[in-house]
Amino acid sequence: MITALHQWVTGQSQRRPEATAVVMNGNCLSYGALESSANRLARTLAEHGCRPGQRVALFTAKSPQAIAVLLGIYKAGAIYVPLDIASPPRRLAAILSACEATWLLADQPAHDVLDELRRQVGTRVAPRLGWLGEGPAEHAAFCTKEVMNAPERLPVIGAATEVAHILFTSGSTGTPKGVAITHANVIHFITWALRYFGIDVGDRLSGHAPLPFDLSFFDIFGSLAAGAELHLVPPEVSPFADKLSSWIREQALTQWFSVPSVLNYLAGFDAVRSNDFPHLRRLLWCGEVLPTRTLMYWMARLPHVRFTNLYGPTETTIASSHYTVPRHPRGAHEPVPIGRPCDGESLRVLDDNLRPLPPGQIGQIFIGGAGLSPGYWGDPDKTAAAFVATPDGERLYRTGDLGRFDEEGLLYFVGRTDSQIKSRGYRVELGEIEMAVNALNILRDAAVVALPGEGFDGAVIHCAYVPAREAAVTPAALCRELERMLPRYMLPARWTRFGELPKNANGKIDRRRLRELLQPHAAVANHYA
Repeated sequence: MITALHQWVTGQSQRRPEATAVVMNGNCLSYGALESSANRLARTLAEHGCRPGQRVALFTAKSPQAIAVLLGIYKAGAIYVPLDIASPPRRLAAILSACEATWLLADQPAHDVLDELRRQVGTRVAPRLGWLGEGPAEHAAFCTKEVMNAPERLPVIGAATEVAHILFTSGSTGTPKGVAITHANVIHFITWALRYFGIDVGDRLSGHAPLPFDLSFFDIFGSLAAGAELHLVPPEVSPFADKLSSWIREQALTQWFSVPSVLNYLAGFDAVRSNDFPHLRRLLWCGEVLPTRTLMYWMARLPHVRFTNLYGPTETTIASSHYTVPRHPRGAHEPVPIGRPCDGESLRVLDDNLRPLPPGQIGQIFIGGAGLSPGYWGDPDKTAAAFVATPDGERLYRTGDLGRFDEEGLLYFVGRTDSQIKSRGYRVELGEIEMAVNALNILRDAAVVALPGEGFDGAVIHCAYVPAREAAVTPAALCRELERMLPRYMLPARWTRFGELPKNANGKIDRRRLRELLQPHAAVANHYA
């Protein structure tokens, strides 16, 4: 019976110690080496005073060694807090303070910001430093050499606390929110995923998501629990469509998992050949809506692959629903469901009084079940606001997403509660407009946001778009195409062309940043009433 995530690796190391576990740029760790490295780090942390339940932050780039470090944190009984190496020191300091991190494990990418981090946090409350990089580091309690020389075997403390890790997401106020996720949360999802997808020892899974992103836990433990190979996507490969598609071929991946923007990007540059990636059996996406025209592109080129849409916010652990596409969509306007609940999860569409809505009616999506987070670390008020109890006593997470069930019980994502606006006197759902824009075959990427309007017009609908290669696109032409699908009051009033849309560290469209970029250009953007 698995009760802690690192136990999967221990079991694999005992059965198949020489088997490859993690790969990146020719750097491989076997299951035996992964277990040994994790044990040494856990021993070092314990000997330097790390206690079960303490928060240990990891500030390093994705690598096989980073996977060993997060396992070592678990083995020490501590709580893993991944940090984004691209984040500014001010945000990193806010995270370290919010979770009251006792330790910061870091290597070379952190070197230039360590002093600024200590200044931001304050030396009295700064976490102790464990240096994992080359050469000595000032203020370090221990370094790589000490970890490498630590005894390999130790009585593993295990997870003395239920919480495995804390993942910090952007709050609506700009202050990061720490989502606490338990070992049991992840174990339940991974156990379901292994069974549903049939992941086994012969599989080679992609590791595209950054470590602080909750989807990375499917990449990591979906591989390690099955005894499969985890192939981490090198950062120098991801930004280039041709390099990324070549890398997928070279690694002979059997499963690809990413946010939809990556699939949009590869399709936009036509980087996938007919019958490409012959070893690939499963293609999964999660985190955003995948435009149906992008799905049609992939399905036409990879008829041998199974395509599955996963849905679920960080607060409900990786994913709560699934939909495996049974056939090629009839057209770019056919929506793809987010499907049915994964085993042990529950999906509800409720009204403002938390009462269930019948099929066809749009309401807010609430999620319950085995993946539900205990709440936000150290913030009972935000936890109480987001996690609610229904009249019959079921604990649910208020997603802020709008959806509807069809007569067959399939759930469809409609939009966000905060993306429903009033424009020109009409109630408008921005997600519906964005879906229509993305259905056009002359754009590589697009996003629709609302900007403050003047007078009594309400919000102004603004579309940011990236044309497909060599496409002669004008806002007037786009409006003419959209008039066939949308009423005139839903047409974007302003259009701005981009070379690339801004993305956050998780690869999703950064809508907050997009609104900031669009606001100064409102006066010079193309206007269409």
